[in-house]
Amino acid sequence: MTEGTSTIQGGHVMQGAQDARAAQDDLLLEQQLCFALTVASRSVVGAYKPVLDKLGLTHPQYLVMLCLWEASPRSVRDISEALAQEPATISPLLRRLETAGFITRQRMEGNERTLDVRLTPRGADLREQATEVPGIMMARLGLTREQVGQLHATMMDLIAATRPGPDDAPRR
Repeated sequence: MTEGTSTIQGGHVMQGAQDARAAQDDLLLEQQLCFALTVASRSVVGAYKPVLDKLGLTHPQYLVMLCLWEASPRSVRDISEALAQEPATISPLLRRLETAGFITRQRMEGNERTLDVRLTPRGADLREQATEVPGIMMARLGLTREQVGQLHATMMDLIAATRPGPDDAPRR
């Protein structure tokens, strides 16, 4: 008998056949981690929409505001790194937030290449209203704070696992 196979007496299926069936099942759409994550992401972001509409924010704008509520001013590069997005993706969000009166953007004194992003008083005040968002979303999704923490930790592990390491750098 070869390694990885075993025969079960009484006409039961061999382990090798079970492994082959499992390999086939791995290709079912419903078994794909990427599919589940994509649908879950869209669904959760969609569930945020009516809650964030009351604040006058889209979900991507909300993420930028979360960054700025943690620390203001911040550079565009700092916000981009915190959100794992390219600066070119962040810039249009910043323009819309500035138009809405939540932030200001100006060149950093002493470094004309760096754009400083600051909360306006209106943007800082919005934080108070936003404190309700996590609780509303936990209730809407039927999750406890502990469950949210566990999901977050799992997602952060997945993110870390997909980030290139030093061994993945292109070779010259």
